[in-house]
Amino acid sequence: MTRIKTLLLFLSLALSMTAQDKLFTLEDLNFGGNNYANLQPKNMWLTWWGDQLVQTDVEECYTIDAKTGRKRLLFTLDDINKWAKSDDERYVRHLMNATFPYPNKPLVAVGNRHAFILVDFKAKQVVWQDSISGEEANDWCPQSRATAYVKDCQLYVADGKGGTQQLTTDGSREIVYGQSVHRDEFGITKGTFWSPDGQRLAFYRMDQSMVTDYPQVDIFPRIATHEPDKYPMTGTNTHVVTIGVYDLTTGKTTYLQTPAVDVAATALQQTCYFTNLAWSPDSKTIYLQELNRDQNDCRLVCYDAATGKRKYELCRETSDKYVEPLHPIEFLPWDKNLFILQSQRDGYNHLYLYNIKGEMVKQITKGPWVVLDVLGFNKKSKSIVIAANKEHPLHRRLYSVNVTNGQMKALESVDGVHRGVLSASGDLLIDRFSTPTRPRCIDVIDLTSKQPRHTSLLEADDPWADYQQPIFECGSIKAADGETDLYYRMVKPHNFDPTKKYPTVVYVYGGPHAHNVEASWHWASRSWETYMAQKGYIVFILDNRGSENRGRDFEQATFRQLGQVEMKDQMKGVDYLKSLPYVDADRLGVHGWSYGGYMTISLMTNYPDVFKVGVAGGPVIDWKWYEVMYGERYMDTPQQNPEGYAKCSLLSQAKNLKGRLQIITGYNDATVVPQHCLSFLDACIKAGTQPDFFAYPGEPHNMRGHASVHLHERITQYFEDYLK
Repeated sequence: MTRIKTLLLFLSLALSMTAQDKLFTLEDLNFGGNNYANLQPKNMWLTWWGDQLVQTDVEECYTIDAKTGRKRLLFTLDDINKWAKSDDERYVRHLMNATFPYPNKPLVAVGNRHAFILVDFKAKQVVWQDSISGEEANDWCPQSRATAYVKDCQLYVADGKGGTQQLTTDGSREIVYGQSVHRDEFGITKGTFWSPDGQRLAFYRMDQSMVTDYPQVDIFPRIATHEPDKYPMTGTNTHVVTIGVYDLTTGKTTYLQTPAVDVAATALQQTCYFTNLAWSPDSKTIYLQELNRDQNDCRLVCYDAATGKRKYELCRETSDKYVEPLHPIEFLPWDKNLFILQSQRDGYNHLYLYNIKGEMVKQITKGPWVVLDVLGFNKKSKSIVIAANKEHPLHRRLYSVNVTNGQMKALESVDGVHRGVLSASGDLLIDRFSTPTRPRCIDVIDLTSKQPRHTSLLEADDPWADYQQPIFECGSIKAADGETDLYYRMVKPHNFDPTKKYPTVVYVYGGPHAHNVEASWHWASRSWETYMAQKGYIVFILDNRGSENRGRDFEQATFRQLGQVEMKDQMKGVDYLKSLPYVDADRLGVHGWSYGGYMTISLMTNYPDVFKVGVAGGPVIDWKWYEVMYGERYMDTPQQNPEGYAKCSLLSQAKNLKGRLQIITGYNDATVVPQHCLSFLDACIKAGTQPDFFAYPGEPHNMRGHASVHLHERITQYFEDYLK
């Protein structure tokens, strides 16, 4: 018996060791991989029905008691399909996207590309159906049950009572209605905006007939076809935007009398950017933030929605560099004469209280930290619920801010990265968060008590528990200015030995509106870093100046000289790596995508004796070929800043290439068009340098689906071949 027990114990230990010794594949780690979903932390899909918390699964919807976490079945997918009385048993395919648009009514909105329905789950019947949910740019309004949609380039409104109105007749590839404009910059994500009462629809009209075509090609037909993109490059003509307002009660469309565009003027004077559209609570006034082409003069202006007449300017913000409006104004639900405005005017994004006359009442939040998001309002306490990095630049915490006295109250006490969704009244809050060691947690927070009460709904287990996991570390170094703290992540092999020398890859992005390091699970490590660590590499990631969430001056340090300050900071990271006895300074590599591709080639050619191998994906090569809104914000135009464009161009650096460089692009990239990498290849041919090149036919700026697995295997193999 003793021998048997010993043998069983030995087998148990052996199996345990084997289970924790599993190795990752890209099918496990990459989002396009066949096993990727199984290695993600457990999750819950939650939404609000007023102040009632609802879990929406594939087959069922449950209500959840916010105090106890107990669940009760609300209805099933079979119930919905039975009540819909459709011949198709799977008329509605799943409940994951179910919403509850009316806080006080037992109505659920569900749909698919065939139909969109409202179901009364107490009466067990469909009470309304919209059959046009599969059209482009679909925007449904719960108040009027009208739907705005685009079909064959024309904008339509289905009025919710069975009638349909065609709003436009001249829609085309050149005249675009009801869709996102200004290439999704300035916080723009859509092109239609319903008024609070649901009786008026504001929409974008974009004339891009004057914008040049970029000649994209579809290679997959027997004879390749021309599929050009409208692509406004820096310093050239950009599109002209106007805003229409359709009135459901009159059936008439009125256009706002926004500043006129002189198409004969120079490119820089040609247009304004109209963004952050907001409605007044009474649905009579439209508020716009109007930004000049140079992006250094932003005005908040209001218009009469009925007549389109410009009423008055409420406030103005200017800068010697740039102003970047990203958020519409938001009215206080307890006072329709007051609204909050987000601005970086004091150096950090904060909240300001204004009245409808345009008078600033006060600054609500203040300090050397950033308001990251406004989640909503609590009418009872007259407070705003926000996300901010007040405690630390790497943290994202949740707070309530009293509008009257400005006092802030933390709503949770766990350092990490928190994202919240507020209930209709603002009394309850879903808190999704992770920490460097906790993959995913979900709490519901009751804000009605003096000290917020938490109920835990989920504490996800580590889905990687059976695998060899790398070592994830975080720290800080000083920037090239000698003063600013920069934060890094380092990923080391599972069996790291400090007495050995390791090949090291610097992963870089470095550009605006992005960051790589935060206090979420594994310090926000990308899965490819784990794959590389498993293969015996150290991976180092540093957020340089110019990246997001560190304040205006930190972000604007790169103005008119993209890539230059960033390289200096990244080289401070290299200096730090060289100080570590386990980093092999003779085997340093660099990899990045998009702006990171630009940074990769910049580092490879400006510091050719430092980096042995690089892989640059979708790289910008010369900013004169990038799009107007983004490029001119950070670089001005080539006409205004010729020295900056010349200095930041990589064409003149092609002659400096020494190490092994692989350039990868999506063959149909409409973001960083192939002209960039092809021109760099031409410059290398003329200079006699030898990069490698790979293209993904039919793919856009980022590889989709399983092509992403192929991509990351290719990136990895390049380092295996030439760095290891």
